[in-house]
Amino acid sequence: MAGGWQIPEPLAAIGRALRDYLGGRRVRAVAVADRRELRKFLETRASYVSQMSLYGYLRTRTGVRFPELFSDDVFVASINQAKWHIWLACLSDLAVYAGLLILRRTKSSSDAVRDLMRSALDEVLASVGTPDDAGPDFDAHADRVRARLALCDWSGLDDDESAFSESPEALVRYAPVIDELKVLDAPIVRNSVRFRWQEVRRDLRRDLDAERVLASGSP
Repeated sequence: MAGGWQIPEPLAAIGRALRDYLGGRRVRAVAVADRRELRKFLETRASYVSQMSLYGYLRTRTGVRFPELFSDDVFVASINQAKWHIWLACLSDLAVYAGLLILRRTKSSSDAVRDLMRSALDEVLASVGTPDDAGPDFDAHADRVRARLALCDWSGLDDDESAFSESPEALVRYAPVIDELKVLDAPIVRNSVRFRWQEVRRDLRRDLDAERVLASGSP
């Protein structure tokens, strides 16, 4: 680019998240109708919500100084760890919600839905592995996501925001913002994450062919 200027990494990450999100909608000629498409939906939408929520919060809190903060190696390390933990929380919430819709739209058992969702989740996590910049607690957090699905009682959930309990709290917990400000920001931050899920929920309700996804089964 002219003068050697490069797009700051947080802005580039948001651009990638948007491309994944919009690109997934544009190229999908059919509904979410098998495990592969379900996995793609989980991965891209979790990335979209996590990155837009985290970078949006930081940009709001820091204002015009936002790009400057990414010259601080310590801050960059903390935001990289935060983005992966928030992504795991988003993936967890969306997997629970997808399982809820599949159970409600089919005559299958909770066990069959659980097997399907655990399989899809494991494929997403295997494709990511353990990122170098995710910090030492990433694998333990991934195991907690797996445990949540293993114990999930989908029959006790409603088609509302109740499935999305982890991601709002994760943004408050992991965002690299001082605790005093987090206390003030927490209600607004949580609501901002819930708001970002609304369109994703509408997309999945519209595009999900639950019978075909369930029929695709586990590998």
